[in-house]
Amino acid sequence: MTDSPQQAVLATDLPGAISRRQGKVRDIYEFEEALLIVASDRISAFDVVMPNGIPEKGKVLTQLSLFWFDRLAAVVPNHLISADVADFPAALADCADLLVGRSMWVKKAEVVPIECVARGYLSGSAWKSYQQSGEICGHKLPEGLVESDKLPEPIFTPATKAESGHDENIATELCAEMVGDELAQRLEDTTLALYLQASEYVAERGLILCDTKFEFGLIDGELTLIDEALTPDSSRYWDAEIYEPGRPQDSLDKQPVRDYLETLDWNKEPPAPVLPPEIVANTRQTYRTIYRRITGHELP
Repeated sequence: MTDSPQQAVLATDLPGAISRRQGKVRDIYEFEEALLIVASDRISAFDVVMPNGIPEKGKVLTQLSLFWFDRLAAVVPNHLISADVADFPAALADCADLLVGRSMWVKKAEVVPIECVARGYLSGSAWKSYQQSGEICGHKLPEGLVESDKLPEPIFTPATKAESGHDENIATELCAEMVGDELAQRLEDTTLALYLQASEYVAERGLILCDTKFEFGLIDGELTLIDEALTPDSSRYWDAEIYEPGRPQDSLDKQPVRDYLETLDWNKEPPAPVLPPEIVANTRQTYRTIYRRITGHELP
């Protein structure tokens, strides 16, 4: 299957490749020596995958991850071997048109079963938790904060991985119980270091990095960044020019899809409704815009 600017890639079936896992967006194929991660153009909202996708979305996710892997390599190594299809196994040569721009050849890792979230602002589940208890994952916060407020300092709020549904925020103490004190501290330190560097970088480009989620693995005992990095699917980016605490902010991600679905009489259970062309076009443009604003270049 080939893709064009008008056609979204929803399936990435590769002849002869062993499918290891299919997520909401990414398909992972296992080879003897490494993994191939392919980002489709599928899009989900409210934990349900839509029947039609967003053209080029998978390329935006992959190319942004590659950008951040390179920029943050001094903080922590990552699992990338190559994103050049010429370096992929010869058996994949016939699939080059499908794979180019949206796939990564990566090292296998022992995945750490923790979603590592860094938050610099009070939004989403963090805002709900603060309203209930004044805390987030055991972090006691000052009184009187409002929605979308900047936190006194970024915090680490780990979560358990969920194969389906929402990840569940956990206290840092439970994180330590799950993976050990030493590794838990390394996860926290590395997550916050990545967030700080990324948030400072995007601030120079008129963006606010509200929060972001990382996944890590161990390769030969070394903590390694895996999966994606600082994409619109794993992060909340806001436009600094229109930022206003005290209300929800418009995120530069799949917000057009969520906003449209909220206007429907849909119970947020499968099957999902088909997205109309104008919503697809608006969302595609949002993904391309965040890529351009972060990298300074148009999507190839």
